[in-house]
Amino acid sequence: MSKKHKAPELKRSMTAGQMEMISLGGAIGVGLFMGSASTIKWTGPSVLLAYIFVGLILYIVMRALGEMLYVDPGTGSFADYASNHVHPIAGYLAEWANVFQYVVVGISEVVATTEYLRFWWPNTSDWIAGVIIIAFLLVANLVSAKAYATLEFWFSMVKVVTIILMIILGFLVILFGFGNGGHPIGFSNLWKNGGFFTGGLKGFLFSMAIIVGSYQGIELIGISAGEVANPQEAVVKSVKSVLWRILIFYVGAIFVIVTIYPWNKLGSIGSPFVTTFAKVGITAAASVINFVVLTAALSGANSGIYSSSRMLYKLAHEGEAPKTFKYVSKHIVPSHAIWGITGGIFIGFMINVILQYLNNSLSNIFVIVYSSSVLPGMVAWFVILLAELRFRKNNSDLMKKHPFKLPLYPYSNYFALIMLTIIVIFMFINPETRVSVIVGAAVLIIAALTYVIKYRNK
Repeated sequence: MSKKHKAPELKRSMTAGQMEMISLGGAIGVGLFMGSASTIKWTGPSVLLAYIFVGLILYIVMRALGEMLYVDPGTGSFADYASNHVHPIAGYLAEWANVFQYVVVGISEVVATTEYLRFWWPNTSDWIAGVIIIAFLLVANLVSAKAYATLEFWFSMVKVVTIILMIILGFLVILFGFGNGGHPIGFSNLWKNGGFFTGGLKGFLFSMAIIVGSYQGIELIGISAGEVANPQEAVVKSVKSVLWRILIFYVGAIFVIVTIYPWNKLGSIGSPFVTTFAKVGITAAASVINFVVLTAALSGANSGIYSSSRMLYKLAHEGEAPKTFKYVSKHIVPSHAIWGITGGIFIGFMINVILQYLNNSLSNIFVIVYSSSVLPGMVAWFVILLAELRFRKNNSDLMKKHPFKLPLYPYSNYFALIMLTIIVIFMFINPETRVSVIVGAAVLIIAALTYVIKYRNK
């Protein structure tokens, strides 16, 4: 196969702080605020341990990525690492999987925003609200990387500050009965409604599929590294701080939910965050949380458009996508790629609206749509772990003085790879995610066959 053309570097106009917030924004989205309803339903209060366990896998993935980014930061970097250290087909799959993943995530985030808007305006038309939201995100991404980063910084700041306040407020409800007539709720909801492990080992593993999807997006550090000033310093700071912050936000928020309200009475539709606070009589807090989850959904879609448009731009320069996506606007952003990704989200959203109109039984379409992005999204994690194994061997001299090495190499890589494989198997076993994992697998198989046919003589 002939050597691919490398995409020109985009302008390094982001700050380290914006890079951190983009990583948080990518990972704290509707997977937490909407997806937590399904994870709690499948495994009950033990969902807390599931979030911690998947957080351990995430830690290994991010340290492996951080190790490579420190040496070689660039736009679309984890796909480059896959091509250089695993096989060109691995990089190709990582790139197209990223594009597919974030188009699907974008669709599910827009679906979520329309649900959240209904909290205040029950008669709002879903398709009109969705079109306005998509147009707003398109403009935000077209202006400049700096404008995108500024918007994402404030989106993420709203989420982070409010989740911290929500956790504090939750503990006031649990310990002092704040908003509950002065009657402390206590901790008994963690075990009194069927026990801690209500779904057994199977339910515990089922929940991990959505949790993996919730955490996906943190690898945006690897893409935004191409547009951040002082990338090495920013990468080390971001990987270290973002990981523990995400774990605190996820585990803290879920702990508050399953402690305040019996897990088996949380509806599987909508956000448990809003339900929890509305139920204990804090209706104002419910409005605030609804605003935050709306912001989270917008932020997740915003991060997704940013990430996948950069991948599409990179694919175009490598001759793997239409040439038009190579175009860079006067604002130094890949504007045609941004239009392409946003157009895909718009088409998917309208198909979703039509399907719901034709078949009301598709009421939990969020889980179906969202989880179909999980397997393609896991490709990035798989290739990061595999690439780092070869990266160490290929850069043995650099590794001697490397300040940010993955701990327990190579055993940590193998552990994470095995656990991710088990999660995929249980996604197929679970009837609620089986269709989604088949869709995700079909996308990857089609991409792999396309690559093989295109380069069979090279």
